[in-house]
Amino acid sequence: MIFSDTLIHWYRNNKRDLPWRNTNDAYLIWLSEIILQQTRVEQGMPYYHKFSEQYPDVKSFAAASEDDILRLWQGLGYYSRGRNMLKTAKIITANFKGVFPTAHQDLIKLTGIGDYTAAAISSFSINEAKAVVDGNVYRLLARYFGIDTPINSTKGKKQFQEIADKLINPNNAGEHNQAMIEFGALQCKPKSPNCTICPFISSCFAFENEKVNELPIKLKKLKIRERFFYFFIVEKEHQILIKRRGNKDIWAGLHDLPSIEFNERTNFEDLAAHHDFQNWFSKSPIVHSVSDEIKHILTHQRIYARFVRINTYHQDAIQNNEWFWVNIDDLHQYGQPKLIFEFLKKLL
Repeated sequence: MIFSDTLIHWYRNNKRDLPWRNTNDAYLIWLSEIILQQTRVEQGMPYYHKFSEQYPDVKSFAAASEDDILRLWQGLGYYSRGRNMLKTAKIITANFKGVFPTAHQDLIKLTGIGDYTAAAISSFSINEAKAVVDGNVYRLLARYFGIDTPINSTKGKKQFQEIADKLINPNNAGEHNQAMIEFGALQCKPKSPNCTICPFISSCFAFENEKVNELPIKLKKLKIRERFFYFFIVEKEHQILIKRRGNKDIWAGLHDLPSIEFNERTNFEDLAAHHDFQNWFSKSPIVHSVSDEIKHILTHQRIYARFVRINTYHQDAIQNNEWFWVNIDDLHQYGQPKLIFEFLKKLL
């Protein structure tokens, strides 16, 4: 337990004071863990406060509508997290009498909760000895033990989990797990870690062999997909046309504007010749403005968008595409992708 003791000693002297660390409430821990997936602490903190204040327990969360959740989630990205949370909250309310489960074996069966999240909730809430392995933990273990197995390979995931399981202190699992994550975030950072003040300097493989900048190893990322959109701003009598997105693409379940997507960057003449444009609007549309191109970066996609303000449309296009009118003053009540929300906020 020398490794764990050293780690926990460092943690007690260096940890950040984060609100979800001052509770053993499994619901609040779950809330923080899902919000912090793919999200920095600084970005996620305001969302944690908003959700915990609006929905202080799992029953109140379960009673919310999907629109309510997605509206609060707006700007966080990976919106499937919010929808999965709502599903999980409803399941817990129905099957666990509204009491958030704390055992790993119950948590792992819930929607949106994988091995890491189940281990985090169970260890932080009831000290169950389940090791967490996230990006911070991968980095610490790879450098300390000199492991060159890719962390995003099947073999690597199994290998790192086994090592983490052996290192955990069964008598203090929650604090050990918190310390592993915090050490990777603050001390064993991805770039330029200050190894001279590291408590593991005398036993770290990467430091001894000058491989700190080479570990961990990660398989090559997927190719970034580029997408080109024209979004249409259609208004009448202080109303605007919007639509709800489906569940099988980016921004699933959120509301955006009528749009046409191209595989490559195009000019307005190409847009005007597009069959959807002609079916929706007219051959001689009244176009008030076309915005400059806006680049919006997602994890595996790059969105290039232009906004077209247009006031001529075919009435049947609204019904055929399930668009609907919303009062502009009420637009903020609908969850929207950040790209859409920010542009309309400045325009309208």
